[in-house]
Amino acid sequence: AAVLAQVQGVVVEHEEELGNLDAIAGDGDHGIGMRRGVDAAAATALETSAAGASVERVLTAAGEAWSERAGGTSGALWGSAVIAAGLALGNRDHYRGEDAAAAVTAFVDAITALGKAEPGDKTMVDALLPFRDTFLTAFDGGSPAVVALAAAAAAAQDAAAATASLRPLKGRARPLAEKSVGHPDPGAVSFGLIAARISNYLDSELTDSQLASAAGNGAQA
Repeated sequence: AAVLAQVQGVVVEHEEELGNLDAIAGDGDHGIGMRRGVDAAAATALETSAAGASVERVLTAAGEAWSERAGGTSGALWGSAVIAAGLALGNRDHYRGEDAAAAVTAFVDAITALGKAEPGDKTMVDALLPFRDTFLTAFDGGSPAVVALAAAAAAAQDAAAATASLRPLKGRARPLAEKSVGHPDPGAVSFGLIAARISNYLDSELTDSQLASAAGNGAQA
């Protein structure tokens, strides 16, 4: 619930910016759609968490709420991804770095399976895949999960910015491809912003002892 509250915060902060970016070659509803989805997800997570639900149940309910309230392709993608991450985390008393890696993989796989976009199509996938690959490379190389997440978030933001040079091959921006060139994809930008906010939050919330125990990939989430 706390992480989703952070996601909600960053979406609210950038709602207008994301809408304006989407309006360049789309209908301009990306910001408001993300806001509707995350508002519903955060409220549901808070409610189910307060009732004592497990992490898996909290994220499943939150993902369902996101998809239902946001509507559209983006809502379905984010909702499915949050649910997939919850299923990967399961019900445990303590979480380790391996669980974070499983959740990252499940989150990305859910979006690529449902959206069927490929790298270079100028979609959120262009930020998602560098995020996943950077996280797994760093984590498999021995970095603590929180350090791997920071590197992955930076990679996602860099990749999102780089979508400005691409022509959209999927999604509603495709018919207005020329207008889109020179501007980054709003879905990739929103994902990069969210990844960075989660990374900063977890880095600040983990205690020194938790950071120390994260050495050797044994991070407690």
